[in-house]
Amino acid sequence: MGFLKLTILALLIVACAPIRVNYDYDKITNFDAYKTYQYYGDMETGLNDLDTKRLLNAIDATMEEKGFRISETPDFYIDIKTQEFKEPQRQSVGVGLGGGGRNIGGGITIGLPIGQADINRQITIEFVDEAKKQLFWQAISESSFNPKTTPEKREAKLQAISNKVLSKYPPKK
Repeated sequence: MGFLKLTILALLIVACAPIRVNYDYDKITNFDAYKTYQYYGDMETGLNDLDTKRLLNAIDATMEEKGFRISETPDFYIDIKTQEFKEPQRQSVGVGLGGGGRNIGGGITIGLPIGQADINRQITIEFVDEAKKQLFWQAISESSFNPKTTPEKREAKLQAISNKVLSKYPPKK
């Protein structure tokens, strides 16, 4: 029962942080021809080993729910790349100094940043038909990232990203 409460709490926390996803795909691709997949062996995700494993497990679980299976002779390969960047700080407090008298005035205002800049992570997932040497589907997700979060929250966040990214695969024609 405690695990269920923890999972629900983690999902609620993750749900509060928006995950934005952009999709692109080749319109002439027959998506029904793709049933099996594999990851590139030399894939450099840009994540640490633990987060890479969490993300691959999340993708595998989501793909399995959709009826796809991992194979040694796949129909397509998956490539994953990530990037982290800081958002510019938007919150600041103004400190002003001014004076005036007899129709003369002046002032100085300085904006001091409050808090830390948000760290965002962009994850690009690409599906490639290796036989045709062609990218046929791509999703780019962007969401906030806290490097100091617990392993449970990281796993929940990566599962939420996987679910959202793969919710539009295969594309509806």
